[in-house]
Amino acid sequence: MDYGMIGKIEKAKRYAEERDRIKFTSFSVTIQGENNPHTVTYSDGEWACDCSFFRSRGVCSHSMALERVLEGMLPESAVTSR
Repeated sequence: MDYGMIGKIEKAKRYAEERDRIKFTSFSVTIQGENNPHTVTYSDGEWACDCSFFRSRGVCSHSMALERVLEGMLPESAVTSR
């Protein structure tokens, strides 16, 4: 492995430990619920989930689970649960 790659690997490790460097702007994930998989998206500070609970309440266990997983990596305005 060349010296340049070693430096990049070390920098990547440091960035990964400094989670406040990372801010998500958009993504789409699938969460396996108890009965079915659900697609959760985040874009421009807005959550969406294809489950019926989210459609009626604007929040659900799937979106709240992702908020917990991504704690500290989303803008405060995106956090609905605590």
